[in-house]
Amino acid sequence: MSSEDELLILVDEHDRELGHLSKRACHDGEGVLHRAFSLFVFNRSGELLLQRRSADKRLWPLYWSNTCCSHPRRGETVATAIHRRLLQELGMTADLHHLYTFSYHARFDKTGSERELCWVWVGLSDDAVSPNPHEIADCRWVTPELLDREVAARPQDFTPWFVLEWPRVRECYRQALGTGSGI
Repeated sequence: MSSEDELLILVDEHDRELGHLSKRACHDGEGVLHRAFSLFVFNRSGELLLQRRSADKRLWPLYWSNTCCSHPRRGETVATAIHRRLLQELGMTADLHHLYTFSYHARFDKTGSERELCWVWVGLSDDAVSPNPHEIADCRWVTPELLDREVAARPQDFTPWFVLEWPRVRECYRQALGTGSGI
């Protein structure tokens, strides 16, 4: 499972690897730029799987977020890390593809920060969900329309990266449905 001592991949703004640093150190203070990923898994009914982060999370505990988000480990590709974490956190698999990559910085009070170059992926799965209670407090499938209303009404209930990523993921999802290709 995830540990504060695991080594994350430090990168520059062009995603060039610069070295490695513990997860704890990467998230201390204003944070250190490191590689991360966010995954949005939809089912064939068009619903998105959201997770509510565990109360034990150092940053944004009990906030709603996308299906799965984490970091590749030293020597691990983003694609390998996503499949690993999806299975560890939710006990599921999915057909996945990369949408885009962006960087952001978000501070969580005096506890620390996220400063990530984040690879955003989408997936499709109808697997049964088996949340790992060490990582996830709750999860639910939600329609994009309902989620739009929830985010508009209560953005403070969601992680900052989710609020940043959802509009673009939503637009890609809408376009995929419009062409009949699905996600």
